[in-house]
Amino acid sequence: MKLTRLLAAMVLAVTTLPALAEEVVVYSARNEQLIKPLFDAYTKDTGVAVKFITDKEGPLMARLKAEGKNTPADMLLTVDAGNLWQASEEGLLRPTQSKTLQTNVPAHLRDPDSEWFGLSVRARTIVYNTAKVKPADLSTYEDLANPKWKGRLCLRTSKKVYNQSLVAMMITEYGEGKTEDIVHGWIANLATSPFPDDTKAMEAVAAGQCDVTLVNTYYFGRLMEKQPNLPLAIFWPNQNLKNKAAGVHVNVSGAGVTKYAKNPAGAQKLIEWLSSDKAQNLFADVNLEYPVNPKVAPDKTVAAWGSFKQNLINVKDAGSLQAKAVKLMDRAGYK
Repeated sequence: MKLTRLLAAMVLAVTTLPALAEEVVVYSARNEQLIKPLFDAYTKDTGVAVKFITDKEGPLMARLKAEGKNTPADMLLTVDAGNLWQASEEGLLRPTQSKTLQTNVPAHLRDPDSEWFGLSVRARTIVYNTAKVKPADLSTYEDLANPKWKGRLCLRTSKKVYNQSLVAMMITEYGEGKTEDIVHGWIANLATSPFPDDTKAMEAVAAGQCDVTLVNTYYFGRLMEKQPNLPLAIFWPNQNLKNKAAGVHVNVSGAGVTKYAKNPAGAQKLIEWLSSDKAQNLFADVNLEYPVNPKVAPDKTVAAWGSFKQNLINVKDAGSLQAKAVKLMDRAGYK
């Protein structure tokens, strides 16, 4: 009798347990400290749990490919449109039809086939030494190939996707021949060998080893937060040209729903939330990036750098022309 009552109590306890909360699983190439606050906020807003695994984009895509239909991942979050394009090309993502995302994410910052969407904007622009260069001396990316900059230019290595994407976008804008001439000119003007990262290139500019460099803006923001007295400033190139594609070259961090997502609707809702007014500042501000949603103002630190016109070439070209860009940089001697 006691055993019967015990079993009945156990059954009652199990049947009265609250249902497990919905869960979305994310593979993220963005660092944990950049995404955990966002996912915590989403869970607080919606009650939906977000489980995430962080790694470099290459291993994450290899993992998705190896797991195939057995993957637990519902969403891939990564940096650079080149990586998002590659994930799409390798069949790792599925189309997501969302009026919310079409409204919140400008057309040039999302996949034309709706397999991925930008969520923050990073501009790759010119940073210069304010003691050695006047803004009037600067104009365009291609002008940095002018002999007047000989021995005055620093660059990050060509091995990083950010410069590969920049050159790929330039191929779209100028064609392969002219872009190769520009890159040749950059290399002829180098003050020293390319640096391993944007921060070291800016430190060389600040130290007077060179006068100008090309960087992602958030690296500038991070460095100036630590050393606000450095003689460095941002210049927005290609603003006064009349061609349709003129403007600062931009790229994105973004996300897509995985092909074999177990919870594609949940992943879509999370991406939509990340593009919303409420989440955009959380997503962009933590890394000193620009919101992708044009209705959302950037962080005051970022806004202080001034406004600029974006190049409206679709950022997918950062991926589709990346192989050509790598070969072009190799031919030009850009290491």
